[in-house]
Amino acid sequence: MVNGGSGWRMRRIVLGLAGTVAAVVLLFSYRTSTAGPSRGPVGEAPPGIVTPLGPAAPDAGTSPGAGSASRGGTAGPVTANGTVEDNGYGPVQVQVTISNGRIVEVTAVALPEDGHSRRINSGAVPRLRREVLAAQSAQVDTISGATLTSEAYARSVQAALDAAHFGGGA
Repeated sequence: MVNGGSGWRMRRIVLGLAGTVAAVVLLFSYRTSTAGPSRGPVGEAPPGIVTPLGPAAPDAGTSPGAGSASRGGTAGPVTANGTVEDNGYGPVQVQVTISNGRIVEVTAVALPEDGHSRRINSGAVPRLRREVLAAQSAQVDTISGATLTSEAYARSVQAALDAAHFGGGA
């Protein structure tokens, strides 16, 4: 009977150790989020205005909205970064340039870099860029097969337009 009780304790110890090892392995293999500025350098830039609002750029004592880039405004060219958006596979961030009340350029600053994402983005990102330029807003259609990228791209564009105080809309 002594051996029977000792064997049961030994099995409990072995099962406990096996459970602990399994939990540690799962913990270290868990993929955490890749979004946000704490991820490290991947080409991400801080959101907000990048270039001054033209020759009449506000000085340090003026509010950021003083030189609006909205339609019909007379402010010079303004470039703004959108927010870094996680599409589930990595960061998506765009930079928007507005001149004479129109969106004149949209550039991807950060995109997921794995092979599958590169294939999807190689077709989707140029289409999204064209759609933003045509619509003059972030209100663009989602691209089939690139839904998560389309949504993250549009959110980043909208954040850049908001930072530039662009009224948007067709």
